[in-house]
Amino acid sequence: MSDVFTKKKRSEMMSRISGKDTKPEILVRKFLFSLGFRYRKNDKRYPGKPDIVLPKYKTAIFVHGCFWHRHLNCQLFKWPKSNREFWKKKLEGNAARDQKNKAELESLGWKVITVWECEMRNIATRVATLEKLVFMIR
Repeated sequence: MSDVFTKKKRSEMMSRISGKDTKPEILVRKFLFSLGFRYRKNDKRYPGKPDIVLPKYKTAIFVHGCFWHRHLNCQLFKWPKSNREFWKKKLEGNAARDQKNKAELESLGWKVITVWECEMRNIATRVATLEKLVFMIR
């Protein structure tokens, strides 16, 4: 199936997708702040520029979008039907880069936690995920 948008329109739409301050990221940050955790956002000093860095706990948190970071077996991740080779290379590259960054941080003695977009979608899974997150940090 071909794209329903022109190349120019699709390009414009894709350029507006933000990599920072996403809704799931903001939810996690607000929750942590409400519990008294203090953090840094997108700190460039660490491999992969984690979304949230808690230096006191030596913990890095990545809040990943299920599509962009290839969350397999997730209802929000579906392989695109058009331009398959491009998307396969792009998404597999993202996943490989995520693994490399995680390994680098762990080799430096950091705890690395990944929170997925799908875990923040409904209130029940959000609460469970955030409670587990606090347990993992401490």
